[in-house]
Formats: sequence, C-alpha cells, structure tokens
Amino acid sequence: MSALPPRPVTLTGQHVELVPLTFDHLDDLFAAGGGDEEVWRWQGGPAPRTREELRERMEGVLGNAKYVPFAVVHRASGRAVGWTTYLDVAVADERLEIGWTWYGRAYWRSAVNTETKLLLLTHAFEELGMGRVQLKTDHRNERSQAAIARLGARREGVLRRHRRRPDGSWRDSVYFSLLADEWPAAKARLTERLATG
Repeated sequence: MSALPPRPVTLTGQHVELVPLTFDHLDDLFAAGGGDEEVWRWQGGPAPRTREELRERMEGVLGNAKYVPFAVVHRASGRAVGWTTYLDVAVADERLEIGWTWYGRAYWRSAVNTETKLLLLTHAFEELGMGRVQLKTDHRNERSQAAIARLGARREGVLRRHRRRPDGSWRDSVYFSLLADEWPAAKARLTERLATG
C-alpha cells in the first residue's frame, strides 16, 4: 500500500482534540500564548504582541499549501491552546514532518504535547501509511530536544548553519525521526505515559 497525503481531519484524544486550524481560533490562541516571548523564542520571530500580529503568523501557516495545520484544543476547557502542523510531505517517499508546533506555557509539561504527538503519529503511520516521520528543532532548544526524545524518536544529526534567525544569527537544526517499524514500541510507551500521568 502506498502512502496517502494528509488532509484536514479531526483527531480526538482524551485530553486534546486536533482540528483544522482556522482564524476562528485566533482569540483562544492569542489568550494562550500571545506576547509570551518564551513560547515564541524558537518560532522564528518575536512573540506576537497583538491579535493582528498573531493573525499574520496564522496567515503564513494557513496560506502555505504544503502545510496541514491543526489547532490543539484542550478538551476540558474547549479552547485552542496552540497549533501544530504536518509539513515537508513526500508521499512517494512515505514521509512527512511534524513541526511548527507551539502551546501556551500553561500547558507545558502536561498531557497536551504527549497526546498531540500520539494522535499525529498514529494518524501518520496507521492511517496515512507513512514509513518515516521527522521532527527538527533549534540546537539551542534543549527543552524541545528532550520532549522529542521522550517520544521515542532517534536523533539523526545536525544540519549546521541551516537557517538564519530573525536576529541574524545562524541556527543549527537537530533532526530526529521515527520509522514505521519503531512505531509500535514508541506508541506503547506514549500510551503508558499518558495513562500514568
């Protein structure tokens, strides 16, 4: 079976629901992370200080035909608390990337990221038929690297001087991946982590 391209869908878990990102989520997202420099530190620019600035960021995500973005909705509150995206999709090569992810700081170190990634990875491997899912982050973003490693992804290497940051400095990008044959064990660990809190 060949892989399928990702499409806007709703993925539902116990703690979060991933729904297609729209401008209807703008107010919730601004309340969750607008103006918080720590949330936006690694997102390629300063924190959006106004709803309009966040809307401009959203336009960049929603306007890119190569992205499939999701709002991360916290089920207990019914509010969007971040977004995440499928990108760098290569159906013929059975691979995609999960990235452009952020959550409001109140949801860090909660079940939100674990379940979001569990839903996205399950969909990618089990419904879309992907053989590889990659994730990458700034080499200075140790919190993100640790979170990716906890998913069971393997660190593959570093692309040096990969991307210019808004301040003019150069980012090295640390790449991680999970392969389809590694997914069952990773899924079991993630499911157990969610169950034990």
